[in-house]
Amino acid sequence: MNVGNQGLQLRSRISAAGELELSLARVDVPEPAAGDVLVRVDASPINPSDLGLLLGPADMSTARAGGTADSPTVTATVPQHLLKGIAARLDQSMPVGNEGAGVVIKAGAGAEKLLGKTVAMLGGAMYAQYRLMKAADCMVLPEGATAADGASCFVNPLTALGMTETMRMEGHKALVHTAAASNLGQMLNKICLKDGIGLVNVVRSAGQAKLLRDIGAVHVVDSSAPTFVENLTEALVQTGATIAFDAIGGGKLAGQILNAMEVAANRTATSYSRYGSTTHKQVYIYGSLDTRSVEIERRAGMAWGVGGWLLTYFLVKIGPEAAQKLRERVMAELKTTFASHYTAEISLVEALKPEIIAAYNKRATGEKYLIVPSRNLR
Repeated sequence: MNVGNQGLQLRSRISAAGELELSLARVDVPEPAAGDVLVRVDASPINPSDLGLLLGPADMSTARAGGTADSPTVTATVPQHLLKGIAARLDQSMPVGNEGAGVVIKAGAGAEKLLGKTVAMLGGAMYAQYRLMKAADCMVLPEGATAADGASCFVNPLTALGMTETMRMEGHKALVHTAAASNLGQMLNKICLKDGIGLVNVVRSAGQAKLLRDIGAVHVVDSSAPTFVENLTEALVQTGATIAFDAIGGGKLAGQILNAMEVAANRTATSYSRYGSTTHKQVYIYGSLDTRSVEIERRAGMAWGVGGWLLTYFLVKIGPEAAQKLRERVMAELKTTFASHYTAEISLVEALKPEIIAAYNKRATGEKYLIVPSRNLR
C-alpha cells in the first residue's frame, strides 16, 4: 500500500498564558522496525478519559474556530486559577486518543503475520491516521469483526471486568454502579447477569431506568425519584452490595450510597454497636461527571472508605497474566457482552468543529462518538 510520507494527527496544547489550542498536525509516517507494525487507524472512540487530555479544564463556551477547512484549529480559554493543576503539560503539543483499531499495513521483521489483520490497540496518540505499535501490544480481532467493533475493546470492557474483579479480590459479593445507563454500565450489567453477580444500577432519569430494564437489569434505582434513598436501600438489602463504583464523583451521591449500605447492614444485625456495622463499605470514584467536591454526611458507622479507582493502576496490580485473561474474555465476547454502540462517526476534521465538540463534550449517558481517522485520507 502506498502510504505517503505524512499523516494527520490531532494535537492538544495549553499555553502558559491559558489558551487551549486544538489542531491537526502533519507528522512523518514511521517505518516499522523489527517487531513493529504500522497500523492505519480506522476507528478510535472518544472516552471521558480522552476528553480530560483533549480539552483539559478549558471553558468550552469560549471555543473559537480558526484555521482552514482542511487544517482547522479550535481555541478556548482556560481559567487562570486552574493552570497550576496542569503545569506539567503547559506549552506542549500533545497527541490524544487512548485506544483504537485498524488494519496493519506494514510490518517489521518478525511481525509479518499481522500484515492485513485488523487489530485493536491501547497506547495513546490514536486520533491519528497512522500509528506505529509493537506487534506484541496489538490484539488481533476475531474473524468478521470490524475496526469499529474493536475500537473500544480496552477501556470500557476492562474497566467493567476490573470492577467485578476488584469486588471479588476485596471480599464483597455484589456491587453498585452509578451513571449505569452508559455504554460501560450496559457492559457491566451484561457481565453481572452472565456471572450471577448482584448489581445495583443507579441512573439519573426514568428513561435511563427503562433502557437498563429492557436489557435485563434486575435492580435499577433512579436518583431523581423522591423515593431514591428508600429504593436504593431496598436494593442493597436484596443484593448485599457493599462496594460501589461511582462515575459521578462530586456531590452527595457517594455519601448517600455509604449511608444506605449502613442502613441495609443494620437491617440484619443481631446486636447493637454504637460504632455501627462491622461490615466494611467501600465507594470507589472512577469518574468526574460532577466536578464539585465529594460530600460525605457521616452516618455509615466506622467501617467505610472512599477512594479513587483507575484501570491502569488495577491492571498493574493484578499483573500481566491476569490482565491477559481479561483481554481474552473481551475478545471472546466482543460482539455480545462487550459490544459498543456509537452516536455518530466523525473524521479528524469534523472532530475540530465547535458544534461537534459541544455534542461529544456533553458526556451524555449512552452517547458515544467514534473518530474515523482514516476517513478522507490525504
